[in-house]
Amino acid sequence: MTAPAISGPEAAPTGVGVRHLLPLLSPHRRPLLLAGGLSLVAAAGALAQPALVARVIDVVGSGQPLLPAVALLVVVLVAASAVGAFQQFLLQRTAEGVVLTTRQTLTDRLLRLPVAEYDRRRTGDLMSRVGADTTLLRATVTSGVVDVVGSVVVGVGALIAMALVDVWLLLVTVGAVAVGVTTAVLASRGVRRLSQRAQEEVGAMSAAVERALSAVRTIRASGATEREVAAVGASAERAYAAGVQVARLEALVSPAGSIAVQGAFLAVLGVGGYRVAEGTISVAELVAFILYLFLLVMPLGQAISAWTQLQTGLGALTRIQEVLGLEPEHEDRPERPGTGGSSAGAPLLELDGVSFRYPDGTPVLNAVSLRVAAGSRVALVGPSGAGKSTVLALIEGFYPVDSGVIRWAGTDVRELPRAGLRARLGYVEQEAPVLAGTVRENLLLTRPGATDDELWAVLADVGLTEVVRRSPLGLDVLVGDEGVLLSGGERQRLAIARSLLARPDLLLLDEPTASLDARNESLLRDTLAAAGADRALLVVAHRLSTVLDSDEIVVLDQGRVVGRGTHHELLDSSPLYRELASAQLLV
Repeated sequence: MTAPAISGPEAAPTGVGVRHLLPLLSPHRRPLLLAGGLSLVAAAGALAQPALVARVIDVVGSGQPLLPAVALLVVVLVAASAVGAFQQFLLQRTAEGVVLTTRQTLTDRLLRLPVAEYDRRRTGDLMSRVGADTTLLRATVTSGVVDVVGSVVVGVGALIAMALVDVWLLLVTVGAVAVGVTTAVLASRGVRRLSQRAQEEVGAMSAAVERALSAVRTIRASGATEREVAAVGASAERAYAAGVQVARLEALVSPAGSIAVQGAFLAVLGVGGYRVAEGTISVAELVAFILYLFLLVMPLGQAISAWTQLQTGLGALTRIQEVLGLEPEHEDRPERPGTGGSSAGAPLLELDGVSFRYPDGTPVLNAVSLRVAAGSRVALVGPSGAGKSTVLALIEGFYPVDSGVIRWAGTDVRELPRAGLRARLGYVEQEAPVLAGTVRENLLLTRPGATDDELWAVLADVGLTEVVRRSPLGLDVLVGDEGVLLSGGERQRLAIARSLLARPDLLLLDEPTASLDARNESLLRDTLAAAGADRALLVVAHRLSTVLDSDEIVVLDQGRVVGRGTHHELLDSSPLYRELASAQLLV
């Protein structure tokens, strides 16, 4: 079916701000509040340390017992570092949870969009929203939401303390910086490996989304939406677990560097003791001021980083909100509609004056009417662009009709459960999508509870038994990405077998022999004969030799029915059909 013309990309929603981030954070508000509280505790510990250092120095100068003051300093230092480490891990884990729920929500929405949305959008762009854009939310949560609270507290407290001390001299040596950097680098050596694994899991999840979206019509027609959503959700959970492992190691990096740097400063204090004798300023005041300045510099850097991360995250959130703002296809109850007691020769499916045009106004069908009786075989033929494939898409409910009505066993399909109607239909697209995986997985898409005997029986119906038995793996033989390990005819017959397994009352086939050679076409004609033994067939055909024995052939041209009848009747009554038959040497 020809895709509708698009004048330009749809504008992304504007005005996305922090308020749009809150619904994503709401399910995780408890750990976020706890992380915020721990951030304040860590900030208080950091602000207390310079004062405790000054106290140690005063104790040394006064000759009082040194151990209590030093012990208190060490306890506060270790406790603040431990609280900071746990707070960072909790924050990183919560951020991974936000990414997980966002990915699952996006996947659920993407697999439920109206088919028209897939025609208008690029699959790769949709996938990037699930992968790359949701990943950017992680840094927004960690750097742009909670850390800034502790940074503000530390910065304001340091400014107040510095104003009280009134003197500043920064004593930082190259050795102290080297110790801190080296410690952090050594502690972070495993982060690259775990981060690479996490990215691989994200890539696997993106591949699962691409697999589902590339065959979304087959999945929708097979009633497999719920299972595909669950499968991609499981892949997202594996990415979440890998991300938590990265967060666990990164939570060790920050305190390792922090302890090393602060230890270096404590060593510097020993050197500063020699300057006490000069009497220009007390050592306690000097050291406290230095440490407070250091505490001031860090929040400034964190605030700048937080702002940058927040802006990046909001840009990603804009794209995510665009997809979440799209209306999904309405899902009905899963009951299967009855055939209305129809018998052989009775109208199973009827199109009555159906017209359809694309959203941009391009007309496709104009007052098309046809009937498919139970057990009959009807063919749609005509030149390319006549609207043949569109008829099948409308029957499946992928698009709403503009006018006219489609009836199933005498009932307007708009009054029937859509999922139930699709359960009565078997749909094989022109490209005959074969999903990456095994023959078994492809067949079970339509009937997950089918037995091996049923699988072998349906393979026999389409002449694929010997092909599958060539491998010792049997039903578990891999078909390759998009069925690349199968021939075109084998892919087509496997797609038909998948639809037949669901035992549909009506099988819709779109150009089943369009890309087949003469031998495979002959095999497929035998397959269609077997498939039509106990069900109705509606076949869109380019090669007329496939449908010569149809009960009725409907000729479409420019969206209109211009002829109907058997092959011999149309040779006499339809100039267009006679022209098509003559071009294929059938006259």
